[in-house]
Amino acid sequence: MADRHGRLKALYQRNISDIVNFELKKSSIGMVSVNEVKLAPDFSEAKVYVSFMDAKYPKQNLEALKATEGFVRTSLAKKMDVYKVPKIRFFLDESLESALRLEEALRKEDEPHKDVHIEDIE
Repeated sequence: MADRHGRLKALYQRNISDIVNFELKKSSIGMVSVNEVKLAPDFSEAKVYVSFMDAKYPKQNLEALKATEGFVRTSLAKKMDVYKVPKIRFFLDESLESALRLEEALRKEDEPHKDVHIEDIE
C-alpha cells in the first residue's frame, strides 16, 4: 500500500477510458483519449482531462461528454471495488495543442536561418 493514490489514479484512468469509448452510446462524442486523471487528496473528486481524435468541434464534444458524467460514475462504481466513487468532472486537455503551437513557432523562428551557411558569413 505504498502508493495508493497513484494506483487508484491509474485504475480510474483505464476504467474511465473503457467506459467512455466502449459503453457510451452517444455518437456525438466520438473517439476520446483520457490523458490524465487528477484525484483530490480525499478521493472525493476526479478531474478527467480528455482529448478528442479528429474532432472539428472539441468543445461541443466535451459538452456532450459532460452530460454523461453521472452514467460514467455509476458504471465506474460497478467496475471498481472502492468504498466511495469520486465525482467525475471532464475537462478538455489542451496540452497537446499548445505543444504543437510551440513547436510550430520554433520551426518558424528557425526557418530564416536555414539558408545561411558559415561560409557565407565570412
